[in-house]
Amino acid sequence: MTPGKTRTHLVWDWNGTLLDDIHAVIHAANAAFAEVDLAPLTLEQYRETYCVPIPRFYERLLGRQPTAAEWERMDDIFHRYYAERRVGCGLTAGAEELLAQWKLAGHSQSILSMYGHEHLVPVVRGYGIESHFVRVDGRTGPSGGSKALHMERHFEALARAGEISPENSVVIGDAVDDAVAAAHVGARAVLYTGGSHSRSSLLAAGVPVVDSLGEAVALAETFSA
Repeated sequence: MTPGKTRTHLVWDWNGTLLDDIHAVIHAANAAFAEVDLAPLTLEQYRETYCVPIPRFYERLLGRQPTAAEWERMDDIFHRYYAERRVGCGLTAGAEELLAQWKLAGHSQSILSMYGHEHLVPVVRGYGIESHFVRVDGRTGPSGGSKALHMERHFEALARAGEISPENSVVIGDAVDDAVAAAHVGARAVLYTGGSHSRSSLLAAGVPVVDSLGEAVALAETFSA
């Protein structure tokens, strides 16, 4: 590291970023859509339409807000079908090597995901990469919301554990919400096109957009103060 430079901390998203699970997500989403008689979406249609909070995504498709009962059924179906397909998903190409290299270079990194915390931790452990991270946090509380407040709590925990601050951190994710959450705490963001959003949707966030995780890490390195 060049003298006088600050080490950059990476906050990785999980689903659609480190985990290449977009096809499992589409399968589960289409199962949920069938519950309210919606036609299935292609990958391209999903990426063009997807947004958070998730009920707003469903509203775009239904033309109205889902009822509380519909939301509960759709959310349950989505997670049930996703869990069945997730076991067949692998890490995104190059992810394992990038994580190992970043740690070997003396940098820190963590995961913040909107996947339920009680599921996320054993899943990350199962892929054999848990040791690369100083912290792994999943969503606590109801599903379907934004990542911003979770990002706040993530950085509060990181600050207690060491000298990691948002201004020296880069969030790498696949959703506009990752950029929103990063801006909420004062961190930078790089968005990856391999997950839930189309490139045009990601560009609207006003942050760099890349087509590989390698590009995302290389860009994050240039942000060092």
